[in-house]
Amino acid sequence: MATDEQIEHLRQLKERAKLGGGVERIDAQHGRGRLTARERLDLLLDKGSFREVDAFVVHRTHDFGLVRQQYLADSVVTGWGTIMGRLVYVFSQDFTVFGGSLGEVHAEKICKIMDMAMKSGAPLIGLNDSGGARIQEGVVSLGGYADIFLRNTLASGVIPQISAIMGPCAGGAVYSPALTDFIFMVKNSSYMFVTGPDVVKSVTHEDVSFEDLGGASVHGSLSGVCHYVAENEADALYLIRKLLSYIPQNNMEDPPYVPTSDDPLRTEAELDSLVPDNPNKPYDMKDAIRLVVDDGEFFEIHEQYAMNVVVGFARLGGHSVGVVANQPALLAGVLDIDASEKAARFIRFCDCFNVPLVTFEDVPGFLPGVKQEHGGIIRSGAKLLYAYCEATVPKLTVITRKAYGGAYDVMSSKHIRGDLNFAWPTAEIAVMGPDGAVSIIFRKELAEAADPVARKAELVREYREKFANPYVAASRGYIDDVIEPHETRARLINGLEMLQNKRDSNPQKKHGNIPL
Repeated sequence: MATDEQIEHLRQLKERAKLGGGVERIDAQHGRGRLTARERLDLLLDKGSFREVDAFVVHRTHDFGLVRQQYLADSVVTGWGTIMGRLVYVFSQDFTVFGGSLGEVHAEKICKIMDMAMKSGAPLIGLNDSGGARIQEGVVSLGGYADIFLRNTLASGVIPQISAIMGPCAGGAVYSPALTDFIFMVKNSSYMFVTGPDVVKSVTHEDVSFEDLGGASVHGSLSGVCHYVAENEADALYLIRKLLSYIPQNNMEDPPYVPTSDDPLRTEAELDSLVPDNPNKPYDMKDAIRLVVDDGEFFEIHEQYAMNVVVGFARLGGHSVGVVANQPALLAGVLDIDASEKAARFIRFCDCFNVPLVTFEDVPGFLPGVKQEHGGIIRSGAKLLYAYCEATVPKLTVITRKAYGGAYDVMSSKHIRGDLNFAWPTAEIAVMGPDGAVSIIFRKELAEAADPVARKAELVREYREKFANPYVAASRGYIDDVIEPHETRARLINGLEMLQNKRDSNPQKKHGNIPL
């Protein structure tokens, strides 16, 4: 039987572990406006659900005087808990211990939790706040990073992996988050970069601040590395909880079904007048999304990046769906390099984790220009095409207005295994827009016309009446039905329920070679 003395000793050790690097360093962490590793876990997980492992682990390094600086649990807190009653595995780096730096035992603790997550089929959430590799441990710390990278890669597409950057994340440390499915950052508090401002200045002579080099706003809008920019740490942790409500525990499960009081047969008259009469006039596709989905709730991803395409999660009749939509309010909804890659990666995530795809299409084509061609728009567009072709989840498409050229093919068309393809009466499905088509087809006639402007206007009108509509495509079965806009919600929900037992597969292979 354990004695009172033994029990008291155990309790003292656990209390010591909870203090991390000590009260003074905890105060310094709070002074920077940041929470401690354990405080973050308290906010992220259901109250009282966290179970810590390896609280008694200490580093094994004797060099550089580290033998006199040993802290229980070292510089990362690991374990599991629940979010809305569902199991998740977590690690939270502790900046109060050696600046959260990663050494041998730090890496071992993370690897253990990753292995447990894979065996149990539950999401892995990493809260990153680290100065990088522990220099005193040399190549051992680099090996620890590589051990984590391998597990990130093997877990990809098997369990959801979510990273939150709560402080600095530099050098090799950025690649574990980059391998995960979603990255959250905090405004004015978290940073990601391969090399810091000092190195940049010494190599390129560029003067740049931490924020301008790798802050949340930069990665949320310019690089696209970050998927969500949170106002503060509590907001970031809340958003992670919300994200998990849309996705399954692993690749063998379906996403959680959430009953809704929103009528599945609800119609929205506002949709009937959403698309302007002028085909060149913009409108906000997010209005269409919110009018169609359950309770108007749309959890957008990459909101400030490549805004000419919109991606995110929603529910239809209680079923979780991934939404991909062209945004005619920005660049006319055209597909460019960034938009293509943004949508492609989201599509592949949804396909990995059995989340049906709903596509709202209004796309005039791919963005022309020297910069796009030299930047590899062909390769980037092919990534989007590959992602849609490869996906075997239910795929539903609604063409609201323009579906021109190769972009029509790419955006989940019937030809690339779209399951249910609807069009509104305002849809224009053609090789190109009427103006461009007439300029090519009737080039000679227009050159010889007495009044080229009037003749072109007449030909454009004729072309629009004959081709810029959904009925030619519908006559060939490329469109399953032309529907009234107000019935979109009901038709999509019915389609999802019809497709809930869909089975499709790709040829057996090790893996495809997506045009990276």
